[in-house]
Amino acid sequence: MKADPSAQLKLLDVQALDARADQLRHQRRSLPEIAEIDKLTASRSELVDQMRDLQIAVDDLTAAQKKADADVEQVKTRRSRDRERMDQGLITNPKDLERMQHELESLDRRISTLEDEELEVMEELEETQVRLAQLDVQVTEHDQRLEVLVAQRDKRIAEIDDELSRLTGDRAPLVADVPEDLLALYERLRESKGGVGAAELRARQCGGCRLSVDAAELAQIRNAPDDLVLRCEECQRILVRTDESGL
Repeated sequence: MKADPSAQLKLLDVQALDARADQLRHQRRSLPEIAEIDKLTASRSELVDQMRDLQIAVDDLTAAQKKADADVEQVKTRRSRDRERMDQGLITNPKDLERMQHELESLDRRISTLEDEELEVMEELEETQVRLAQLDVQVTEHDQRLEVLVAQRDKRIAEIDDELSRLTGDRAPLVADVPEDLLALYERLRESKGGVGAAELRARQCGGCRLSVDAAELAQIRNAPDDLVLRCEECQRILVRTDESGL
């Protein structure tokens, strides 16, 4: 393949722009904000799941507390009714009075037990509500941090996209001066060679694979026509001669 030396030199400029564009795209994918956003989003999701479970527990404990309150009040009402009957002298039979006295003692014990159970439910409810409130604070903190990170990410992405647009604009007039067959070869090599399709021969070294060119190959390059498109024997990339090639 042959191409004007000036076109080959412009291919190096295209390569430089493409390399910079690859760097920018890599930066765009690898922004530290992206990783932190993903981490915080996952953490927030876990917190929300915990909040959901705790809210269910709060609802259940609230219902249990209401039931405990009702049970205590029901037994207290019965105790008050029986005590009132005794105080009013409505029960005169000694055996009935003894039985009623035993019943009142039993009701007192029952009330004490129910109040202990009610207290346990109240304490557990309070602890669960505190934990729920703490998680709510953490979720709010996550949201605030995420808002900052998203803004930073979007700002950086916009900056990178602007630079990529400028590179695209700079690239267009350069590739217009590169023969189609040479450009097609470059694009194929760039895809298969890690983004580098053309490299400068500088100080007798290939800029693509960084290997020195041996004396025999160097002699062939030195004697080759200026418009001949050369390839590195080691990496097969397009090898462009410049004033710094050391020929």
